[in-house]
Amino acid sequence: MADDTSASETSQNGHQDGDRPDALTRLDETTDALMVLRDSFTDEEPLDTALQRLADTASRALPDADAVSVSLVDLAQPRTAAFTNARLVEVDEKQYSADRGPCLEAGRTLQVVRAVVGEHVDEWPEFEAAAADHSIRAYLSVPVLLPSLQSAEQVHLGSLNIYSYTAAAFDPFDEGLMRLFTMTASATIAGAHRWQRAKDHISGLEQALVSRAVIDQAKGVLMVVHSCTADEAFSMLVQRSQHDNVKLRDVAKALLDSVTRS
Repeated sequence: MADDTSASETSQNGHQDGDRPDALTRLDETTDALMVLRDSFTDEEPLDTALQRLADTASRALPDADAVSVSLVDLAQPRTAAFTNARLVEVDEKQYSADRGPCLEAGRTLQVVRAVVGEHVDEWPEFEAAAADHSIRAYLSVPVLLPSLQSAEQVHLGSLNIYSYTAAAFDPFDEGLMRLFTMTASATIAGAHRWQRAKDHISGLEQALVSRAVIDQAKGVLMVVHSCTADEAFSMLVQRSQHDNVKLRDVAKALLDSVTRS
């Protein structure tokens, strides 16, 4: 990371404050980044891999983007799923723990949120402190929306967060470019999202089948030992599970393990 002096004068991409590329150049850079993103996606890859590719590509789309992260906020606990600078993840994590900040604001309003560090101390004190600690001077959060298969509405996945050491970074034109960037990328991200959900669903089914097999084997042991019916054996397992506050599968596995050891 650049020191405080260089960070305040020059962005990582080499642009002086007030010496920004013109709109056509910025549009070309964003278009090139989108083409790279489109060509690099595959039909089957983990969601985090796709989001990391999104972060890497977005960091090249804007001249003042010194680092990028992607927050997943469609979960009970938000998390940073991708980043180009591990040290700056703390800026997002402080927002998660405080339940406020531009990253979460972008998700709640579904609007692009630009924050100039120093201007939101009362509104987002945790974000302000963390950003200042890392010499961040401007921060842009763009909601990532995916097309829904069930309705015409879009599904909010998270936020694309862009950090800059340049206070004058991210004007309204950049905000529009990043909105276009995430909208165009959403189709390819949606493929990874569906693949991940399908994979998780299959893993859950496989785990359920394994659990069922273990429980059935334990029931068989109890039926032999106690000369009882399958329902009675199952009731014994349930009672032990409730008494010990242990999952039914774990009770059944412990029983099988004890039989094997004896």
